[in-house]
Amino acid sequence: MQQLSGIKSQIGFSIIFKHSTRCPVSMMAKRRVEMDHELIPEEVQIYFLDLIAYRDVSNSIAEGFNVPHESPQLLLIKDGECIYETSHGEISIEDTLSQIS
Repeated sequence: MQQLSGIKSQIGFSIIFKHSTRCPVSMMAKRRVEMDHELIPEEVQIYFLDLIAYRDVSNSIAEGFNVPHESPQLLLIKDGECIYETSHGEISIEDTLSQIS
C-alpha cells in the first residue's frame, strides 16, 4: 500500500499492470506487455501486480484511481491521476504510450 501512495504522489508517468496468475487471458496480456517492455521510456515506471496475491491492493487501485476492477488491466497514471485505462485483449503498450504527449 505504501508503494501505491508513492505512485499517487509521483510526478510524471507510471504504468500499473494488474493480472491474474490463474487466467490464460491475463497470461497472454502479460506476455505482450513484457515483450514490448523495451518501448517504454526509462522515465516511465511500470508496476506489475498479481491481483490474486494482492487483492486488497487491486481493490485500492480501483478505488483510488476511480476505475472499475478488471483483470488483466493496464492503467496509465500521470501526476497521480489515471488518464488511460484498458483491459483484456485491448491492452497494448503502443496504444498506451500514444496517450503520452
